[in-house]
Amino acid sequence: MAGTPSTITTHPGEQAAQDPIRLLAIRDTALSLDEVFRAVGEDAAGGTALFVGTVRNHDGGADVDALGYSCHPTAEAEMRRVAEQVVAKYPVRALAAVHRVGDLAVGDLAVVVAVSCPHRAEAFEACRMLIDDLKHDVPIWKHQKFSDGAEEWVGA
Repeated sequence: MAGTPSTITTHPGEQAAQDPIRLLAIRDTALSLDEVFRAVGEDAAGGTALFVGTVRNHDGGADVDALGYSCHPTAEAEMRRVAEQVVAKYPVRALAAVHRVGDLAVGDLAVVVAVSCPHRAEAFEACRMLIDDLKHDVPIWKHQKFSDGAEEWVGA
């Protein structure tokens, strides 16, 4: 009809979910890829991005034998703040993040994050923001133990 403004509607799946933060945790037990992936399962999501951080066997040219993670008591609250910022910026359908603390061996999972969104580009971008901001802002510290007996705190 002439003179009537058109209304553009999108499918509800294109909008951010009401409570998309499904799993946030800091644990002293082994992490599960399946648990995180299941947490972000969402029928309205066309793209899911998952990032896994593992303990590598070297850093800065030195061999790493093992490491330990510790965190500040506010770490989970900071993790929630980071997750809320990701949800505010992207049309996140579901988000999950878990980080390990305690002693880890080479090859162990240290952090697993995942995000599902209506489209893959948004999922990749949201997941990248989630892991980058988590590593930068959440008070979790790494204590590396090198093969030559040296030790180093990272992020402290």
